[in-house]
Amino acid sequence: MDQLLRVMNFNVSSDGIGAGEHQSLDRPFGLDHPERLFVWAGATASWPMRTAPGGSRGLDDYFTRDFARNIGAEIMGRNKFGPQRGPWQDHEWRGWWGQEPPFRTPVFVMTHHERPSFTLSDTTFHFVGDDPATVLERAREAAQGKDVRLGGGVTTIRQFLDADLVDTMHVAVSPVKLGSGLRLWKSPEELLDRFHLEVVPSASGVMHHLLWRR
Repeated sequence: MDQLLRVMNFNVSSDGIGAGEHQSLDRPFGLDHPERLFVWAGATASWPMRTAPGGSRGLDDYFTRDFARNIGAEIMGRNKFGPQRGPWQDHEWRGWWGQEPPFRTPVFVMTHHERPSFTLSDTTFHFVGDDPATVLERAREAAQGKDVRLGGGVTTIRQFLDADLVDTMHVAVSPVKLGSGLRLWKSPEELLDRFHLEVVPSASGVMHHLLWRR
């Protein structure tokens, strides 16, 4: 069985925007109230950071639970790791994800400025400056037969789409309009030359877009 490259639970607005253009340490998404995009996941019973009992079941909960299934490695852009740009100035600061990152696999961070790998809990971050195909090859090897998750952000997903390397995508489209920012698509129909598309509405108001390679 092939090792798939999967985009999973990626959140965009109704106008296709997944992040603002100006990230900072205080504004990781570069947006005001970014939780508007992913509140559906936080409301589920399976949300990994849930501290209180309860939460919704059903379709949203299924996607939240499915996030880690058969994933052996993740690829992310540097923006998803942290707000620093250019050469690394501070090796002590180890990303937005704290001492217990949620990935629990090898993570390949795409950057023009490499730095030594390090491990936090059961997640090891590798910093790579290769092209998407080479990074995917490394991630597949590290995944040891499991699939690779393409974590984003928008620019990184677009790079892998342009290189025709993505096998499946789950994009959660939230019922909010942002107007400007980093746009995954103007319309998902842009991808129909390469992907099948099924859109499934959820009781939360989110429209789950499922795409898989033709």
